[in-house]
Amino acid sequence: MSRTISAEIISRAETKPKGKWIAYWTVTFLLVATVMLSGIGQLMQYGGNIDLVTNLGYPIYVLTILGMWKVLGAIALVVPGFPRMKEWAHAGIFFIMTGAALSHAFANDYGEYGFHIILPLFYAVLNIASWTLRPKSRKL
Repeated sequence: MSRTISAEIISRAETKPKGKWIAYWTVTFLLVATVMLSGIGQLMQYGGNIDLVTNLGYPIYVLTILGMWKVLGAIALVVPGFPRMKEWAHAGIFFIMTGAALSHAFANDYGEYGFHIILPLFYAVLNIASWTLRPKSRKL
């Protein structure tokens, strides 16, 4: 009987970290993909990026700065090792996304159904989830 209980406990212990690992990489992949694509779009000044920035009153070169930060932050999150760099990348992504939402809110540029505020806040939540679920090897 104790063997059955032991096997059950071992089985539960093995599945918890794997589930957390899958959740971490799913959330982190979504975060990295969205941040990377957003950063590349800003670097290329693709789509409505120029209109978004000028409507907020920022100069066009802000796109280059934000685009580089986003691309470098996305790369930092997937490169093995460097836990301190990952901490800074998470912090930077959080500040960029909440700053974007606040910039749109202060400029009364909500977009359709509040899209310009909801989307960056969603990315900030993804960022927090990724940071929270990170494995021990990625912590300081």
